Amino acid sequence: MIKSSIIYIASAIVIILSACAKKDPVQQANETIKVKDLEKYVKTLGSDDFLGRKPFTEGEKITIDYLSEEFEKMGLEPANNGRYLQKVPMVEVSVHPDEKMIFNTPGKNVSLSYRDEFVATTRWLTDEKITLDNSDVVFAGFGINSPEYDWNDYEDIDVRGKTVIVFVNDPGYGTNNEELFNANAMTYYGRWTYKYEEAARQGAEAILIIHETGPAGYPFSVSRNGAVVPKLYLKPDDNYQSRCPVEGWLTNEAADELFSTLGYELEDLKEQARNHDFTPVDLNASLSFSMKSQHTFNDSYNVMGYIPGTERADEVIIYSAHWDHFGVDSSLEDDSIYNGAVDNGTSLAWMMEIADAFTSLDEKPKRSVMFFAPTAEEQGLIGSKHYVNSPVFPLHNTVANINNDLMLPYGRYKDIMVTGHGQSELDDLLEELAEDYDRYVYPDPNPHTGMYYRSDHFAFAKKGVPALFARGNCDSREHGKEWAKEKEKFWLENRYHKPSDEYNPDTWDLSGIRDDARIMFHLGYKLANDTIFPAWEEGSEFKSLREKMIENQQ
Repeated sequence: MIKSSIIYIASAIVIILSACAKKDPVQQANETIKVKDLEKYVKTLGSDDFLGRKPFTEGEKITIDYLSEEFEKMGLEPANNGRYLQKVPMVEVSVHPDEKMIFNTPGKNVSLSYRDEFVATTRWLTDEKITLDNSDVVFAGFGINSPEYDWNDYEDIDVRGKTVIVFVNDPGYGTNNEELFNANAMTYYGRWTYKYEEAARQGAEAILIIHETGPAGYPFSVSRNGAVVPKLYLKPDDNYQSRCPVEGWLTNEAADELFSTLGYELEDLKEQARNHDFTPVDLNASLSFSMKSQHTFNDSYNVMGYIPGTERADEVIIYSAHWDHFGVDSSLEDDSIYNGAVDNGTSLAWMMEIADAFTSLDEKPKRSVMFFAPTAEEQGLIGSKHYVNSPVFPLHNTVANINNDLMLPYGRYKDIMVTGHGQSELDDLLEELAEDYDRYVYPDPNPHTGMYYRSDHFAFAKKGVPALFARGNCDSREHGKEWAKEKEKFWLENRYHKPSDEYNPDTWDLSGIRDDARIMFHLGYKLANDTIFPAWEEGSEFKSLREKMIENQQ
């Protein structure tokens, strides 16, 4: 009897000790996220075999097949009615502008050269030549009409059928005035995409933005390179007749020449445009210009797989990282493939490892978790825009989007840089976890570049879904902040959107991306097993959108 009791007690102790030794599910899942697996994904996706992953090319088919197969192997279910793919109807537009843009002024004509001093594009789907025949030119400040900021650069002027010239960014940029828009941090009203949209709403026939590297966040070469190649857009219902027929950029030097000829100092006009009582200026000039365009309809594809929730399967957390890049440029000598190993191979690897961590869980999450690889991000967030217009999960049941882009391969970081910091309660939830990972949340030190509006999370935010874009970036755990700043600067100047964005096993260190994947898995795991819906913060331009979305469901 005593012997039996001893055996029973010993067995009970073993069971208790085994239970105590059982790993926390987050810890267990996080251990599946490994550098060697990240390297495998990046090496594959960034290889020449994938031909630069451009939509409408053989590189697209190779990419979407690979991602679909990987989703299936790791156990994700097809998210789109039994398919991993979601068709995205698109149109490719090639433009052939005049080599000169002629401004007719009382003193003399100002002639600007294509590519060097201006670029121009069109979304109009027409076989006819688009012509501006002595189109009256108006300077409209920053081209903003914002009820939230009680600001209207188009007040008291009719620009229908005219050409509008505006500054890039917001009036607050460069002022450090916290009461002027969002000071140096760009709002959506500062983005060139918004300025194009608003000019069209005002009825303008052309919109030209004055480029400056600081407030734009990139050199004129980025605007030029994006304009001279064929552009992809969502297939429209109206052949884009609601857009301005001509959309484009002027270099700052070209704009300065034009305004000087008309008797204005560009910097003086900028100061005037920063005042609440600014009045648009009829420039007493006209524009003559024309362009031809060609267009082709085709389909691209988003890739998506998911884990169904065990209790609230209709509610979803969405991780995203775009799959596309710029393909092959046969006009380049030597290396002609835009491999996109960082943009966006590292982020795809980040997402795939998080997906693998979720599938490794013994007990699946209560809410659904979807992994979303959109197409044509580089062409204007097209795949994610299509998704939010035709979502698999209703947007009012979409708890959050956690997105990443441009994750640099320079080792481990102390910080988690949040682009768009202060927008939503997702920042607070991330901060609560950061200490457990010996990290700290750090606001993007360059908010003037408007990065929050430049990756796929913005498509969700613009519809009202709280979206987070965060990664280690600014404070190297081994080398510090200045080193990290120099490495980022080097990469942006020498690798960004260039064929040299290639995987290099000798110099790359993906341990920081592993760290980011682990903490972002943890954040998604918490959301997926909770009932909360993170809200937008007061002052966010997206707060009212979410509130209206929820009201409409009640």
